[in-house]
Amino acid sequence: MTSTIEWELYRSFLGVLGTGSLSGAARQLGVAQPTVGRHIAALEAALGLLLFTRSQNGLLATDAALALRPHAEAMQSAAAALERAAASVGDGVRGVVRITASDVVGVEVLPPILRGLHERYPDLKIELVLSNDMQDLLQREADIAVRMAPPRQDQLVARRIGAIELGLHASADYVARHGLPDTVEALERHAVIGYDRVTPYVRGALALLPVFDRERFAFRTDGDLAHLALIRAGAGIGFCQVPLARRAPALQRVLAGAFTLQLDTWVAMHEDLRNSPRCRSTFDALAEGLSAYLA
Repeated sequence: MTSTIEWELYRSFLGVLGTGSLSGAARQLGVAQPTVGRHIAALEAALGLLLFTRSQNGLLATDAALALRPHAEAMQSAAAALERAAASVGDGVRGVVRITASDVVGVEVLPPILRGLHERYPDLKIELVLSNDMQDLLQREADIAVRMAPPRQDQLVARRIGAIELGLHASADYVARHGLPDTVEALERHAVIGYDRVTPYVRGALALLPVFDRERFAFRTDGDLAHLALIRAGAGIGFCQVPLARRAPALQRVLAGAFTLQLDTWVAMHEDLRNSPRCRSTFDALAEGLSAYLA
């Protein structure tokens, strides 16, 4: 097996894995289709492995290709992290910082914080990725993460911001049409927005809120943004972050004394980045902005 394999071969490999075809990978990478084909053939020859087989639906990854995928993705993430670090070389806070957060936090909470960060450091370029995977920090897929659970990896530097309260809410339009339940039992006569699949978090919440049964829900979704959109549209009663609802007069709290959940909020980054001006400044800005949001 060849001891040195050019990175371009792995880029084409990941492109074909992601798109399922040479033409799709070529469009994604901005190269000619025959180039991608040569890269795949060269990589198979260098590794001594068959990576793809042809089918009516395109190229199918072999077991060997699927086994190699996480390693190639780690290389891709490391290369991107190297480029971000190189772009930040120089005096002051500059370069690229990549932040990952959950859907609702990334869409509803972080934008004004990031706007202020960029206004303070105009040479800083910000990449925002919506994801719930903590492993992205260890694989260098992101520099900083905002998460709703304490990080468990020793290589991460983390700061607990506090707890975000979740409560049941309904829109003013829904309340005008259906009124508000005044007891837990009365909630059964209302349209409730809930989960679709039982995740570990949902399983833990159900232990505290046994009244929430999947079969009772009028709307089921595992998408946090879809859940919030359904509440705002007046479709029914669902869970929303209390600080977020306070910003929207059209949302009203429902049975505040009976239903409440707490989401621990953390900001984390890889320990190797603690001395990076771009990451340190971004980390502090996120911690400060989220603390203000909770307050």
